[in-house]
Amino acid sequence: MPQPFDQSAYQVRFEWGVAGLQRLAPADVVVVVDVLRFSSTVTDAVASGRTVSLADAEGWTRNGAAVVAAAGESTVLLGALRNASAVAKTVLELQNRRQQRTSVAVIAAGELTDAGDLRLAVEDQLGAGTIIAALSDLGADHTSPEAAVVCESARGLRLAMRHLLTASGSGKEIAEGVAATARIERAGLVPTGTAAAAEVDATHVVPVLSDGQFIAFA
Repeated sequence: MPQPFDQSAYQVRFEWGVAGLQRLAPADVVVVVDVLRFSSTVTDAVASGRTVSLADAEGWTRNGAAVVAAAGESTVLLGALRNASAVAKTVLELQNRRQQRTSVAVIAAGELTDAGDLRLAVEDQLGAGTIIAALSDLGADHTSPEAAVVCESARGLRLAMRHLLTASGSGKEIAEGVAATARIERAGLVPTGTAAAAEVDATHVVPVLSDGQFIAFA
């Protein structure tokens, strides 16, 4: 039976974090958006020919990896500003392959505070909204109200992405701290910087989870 917050009536859905994913009706595709730095760094690593295991990623990111792990049997893609249009095209390609309407849950990972609470993150809302806008532009415009709101906010703020990311709390935290950067580097990856993470459609590569590894969708 549909629930008030499961967005099951809509093809394109939006929520925050693991709890938000669990509120939604099961979706065929889950797009995990953790712009600073999980989605962007893994996307760039995969674009360079690397594979990245979810187990390794869990060592340097809490929120995005947790959403991936909670996605169950859904096809899991990583989305960011850097590959927003490519993610939308991939969702439509998956729909073509399945030959049936394909539901998609776009999940903004957010940030976990030291107390374990979820903090809404500007960068993840903008990333998710940009992906939803790209889906809409391709005709997948049966969006929930929640998805429509973040979509239109991203459309309106598209020209300010770099400023908004660098001026956000997450951007300032990255600028002031080195611990997270060191953890990523110990995993053998090159962290994607805040300015680069703000670049919309910088790559056509979309990481997809396959047997615990992120590889390029093909």
